[in-house]
Amino acid sequence: MDEDASLVNAPAATATEYGVTPLEVMASMSGLDFVHAMFAGKLPPPPIMRTIEPFDQSADPGVVVFHSTPGFRHYNPIGSVHGGYAATLLDSAMGLAVHTMLPAGTGYTTLEFKISFIKGMTEDTGPVRTEGRTLSVGRRAATAEARITDAKGRLLAHATTTCLIFELPATSPVGS
Repeated sequence: MDEDASLVNAPAATATEYGVTPLEVMASMSGLDFVHAMFAGKLPPPPIMRTIEPFDQSADPGVVVFHSTPGFRHYNPIGSVHGGYAATLLDSAMGLAVHTMLPAGTGYTTLEFKISFIKGMTEDTGPVRTEGRTLSVGRRAATAEARITDAKGRLLAHATTTCLIFELPATSPVGS
């Protein structure tokens, strides 16, 4: 196993430092290199990942997989995991799958996504697997899909997205 793979799959020994990678750094890397660097801990995961605490992450061109464990902290008022947890997993996996297909200097943003919730989650669900996969990546738009499954392979939720593809500015906007 190479060093990068062992970093990606190793349990966190210390507290994760969350942050936002400077635009200049992101723009200098291909999307696949950026996602690999983030998964390997060479770049900080964005703060939204604090919510889902992903682990056992992998990225290949057009495909991203990570795991997360729903817990009591994700509950809604009716005693199950809030749909926003699944939405965050699915949106993240689809967006990162698109990102892996982009050349340096190119960014993306979600234009829309649709989620279907199939089976509810609780803190007893255990670790879940989220896989995002591109369907089409063009110069201006990309589409992707994602699935969340439990340890037995049962489908819990799935989604599709459309993302806008755009050129990243060479430097961060003033005041950001």
